[in-house]
Amino acid sequence: MSAPASSTQGAQDAAVLRVHELVAGYVKGMPIVKGASLQVGAGELVAIIGPNGAGKSTLMKAIAGLVTAESGQIALRSASLLGLSPDQIMRAGLGFVPQTGNVFATLTIHENLRVGGYLLGAELTQRLERAYTMFPALAAKRRDKARTLSGGQRQMLAIARALMTDPSVLMLDEPSAGLAPMMVQEVFESLHRLSRQGVSVLMVEQNAKGALQHSDRAYILVEGGNHLEGPAQALLHDPAVGAAFLGQGRRREAA
Repeated sequence: MSAPASSTQGAQDAAVLRVHELVAGYVKGMPIVKGASLQVGAGELVAIIGPNGAGKSTLMKAIAGLVTAESGQIALRSASLLGLSPDQIMRAGLGFVPQTGNVFATLTIHENLRVGGYLLGAELTQRLERAYTMFPALAAKRRDKARTLSGGQRQMLAIARALMTDPSVLMLDEPSAGLAPMMVQEVFESLHRLSRQGVSVLMVEQNAKGALQHSDRAYILVEGGNHLEGPAQALLHDPAVGAAFLGQGRRREAA
């Protein structure tokens, strides 16, 4: 019995980002996130899924310092993020890509990336070249205004800009929202590739099936708290999860 406990403790110690029993909301005393917990390991791609109104985006914003946490713990590499401003959290090593307003439409791709790396100093040139190597489609359009990009290309730019500071954890809120199916696949594959390159990724996703297909682990949030968690593939093939969150039960009934 002691071996499993030791193994679990080892996994917890290895977590890059850890959130424990977080309570947060927009109005004090009226929490939307009600005791949610999660962790993200090094090089992991972790998804948060759940029904509309479950508190997924609020949880993400609370971790990023955009929503005040009333209680609980948020730690990045064992250092507490509670009470820090969003820019302090970013400097600590957490990148965040919101669902909307995540690029400057009137700036070029190159200018957007430079804004993302404004704190870098001498490292800026190296990081710019790394961004273009990781996202060659952006390199070909580096002088184009961001407003000329497709939805998928904008999402790639937002991700590339967030990576300019070399964050320990990259968080994304609904990265596939509003994208064509082909671009959804490309975004998910890019995030999966980033995780395999050592970037820890945490994403909130309404496209539950796509998120589970490309993630290592996942958390299902319901009414602001943890409902289920586990390996993404296990959740993807769990009949109860399929019926409740992937619409599989309705399709079988229709057939």
